[in-house]
Amino acid sequence: MNSKLEKSWVKILQKELNSNYFSDIKSKVKQEYLEYTVYPPLELVFNALNQTPFNKTNVVILGQDPYHGTDQAHGLSFSVQKGINPPPSLVNIYKEIESDLGLSINKKSGDLTAWSKQGVLLLNSVLTVRQKSPGSHKFIGWEQFTDEIIKTISNKKLNVVFLLWGKYAQKKLGLINQTKHLVLTAPHPSPYSAHSGFFGCKHFSKTNTYLKSKNIKEINWVP
Repeated sequence: MNSKLEKSWVKILQKELNSNYFSDIKSKVKQEYLEYTVYPPLELVFNALNQTPFNKTNVVILGQDPYHGTDQAHGLSFSVQKGINPPPSLVNIYKEIESDLGLSINKKSGDLTAWSKQGVLLLNSVLTVRQKSPGSHKFIGWEQFTDEIIKTISNKKLNVVFLLWGKYAQKKLGLINQTKHLVLTAPHPSPYSAHSGFFGCKHFSKTNTYLKSKNIKEINWVP
């Protein structure tokens, strides 16, 4: 698996990267890319970590697995590549930002790279997926690796905001030390659940208020 990883993450995750289970992940992923159409492109599997170095991570938005449609996924949770229309969940995220912060969002762009460059780690729990087959790579072992990422952030950093949307993301609560960090939970922004509490959660203003209180630069939530 020829995907380079940003040096601060290589250093902090050295034990995981040298583990037997990670070698097994690499073998399985290589075979999947040989046999199937898999997203994101191989060189973007670690895009979230590469765009947001460990020492610059101030916010974590946890997703489940990559989008499985053609040319959508590029390794950032909830984000799609330039030129691809935002999926429904991201449209609802934009609506909440507009309502919460009074900002105007261009709903034709779904690329959230600008967030990741400001310290928002857009991490999927599972980093790859077969085309048109959501959840197809749960068996590969990615969750063990990404759980370690979450625990490492919790253990080795201070005052990080974790945004956990939906029941799947909220299963990771036990990995986070809530006395050191701010954890905000809400229903998933999917059209099926956004109206049950995601809309009106005000997570974006709450995140910035917390960051400001800790003398950490606030996030410009305009993508």
